[in-house]
Amino acid sequence: MAEKYPAGQFKAQCLMLMDKVKKYGQSVTITKHGKPVAKLVPVVDDAEGVESPFGSMSGTGEIKGDIVKSTGEKWSADEK
Repeated sequence: MAEKYPAGQFKAQCLMLMDKVKKYGQSVTITKHGKPVAKLVPVVDDAEGVESPFGSMSGTGEIKGDIVKSTGEKWSADEK
């Protein structure tokens, strides 16, 4: 269950509460006039241990021929 802190108390103890959320993985609810207004939650890094997709296909391509040379086919765009 999330602990509740009034905004003034949260302001005074913000850095300590951030460390506590990180260490224990529990969220903190910030209240104003007894009503919840915000929640401080731990960051969950889903990407931890997952390799970036950028560059993952590097070195797997293969050039099969000349990609610049004309194929010799007539295109309608070539006609005037």
